[in-house]
Amino acid sequence: MNCSIDICAIFIALISVAAFLTIIRLVKGPTAPDRAVALDILTNITIVLLVLLGYFFQRFIYMDVALVYGILAFVGVIALARYLEGGL
Repeated sequence: MNCSIDICAIFIALISVAAFLTIIRLVKGPTAPDRAVALDILTNITIVLLVLLGYFFQRFIYMDVALVYGILAFVGVIALARYLEGGL
């Protein structure tokens, strides 16, 4: 079990770095589509973090929450893309 805890800690550290870089792109992005892509990446990072936390704490309800969050994030990104395109 110690090996899996170490691996989870390494993955969480890598995901934290990715989230930090994505937040920089979200704030600094020169155009609205860049910010939309950064927001989509941030939702994917959140989903991965929820799955890792579910594995780490042995709470599989986090997997269900990640699945629902992924579906809602997909619908939200599609709506945002349509808005930016001028379709809404």
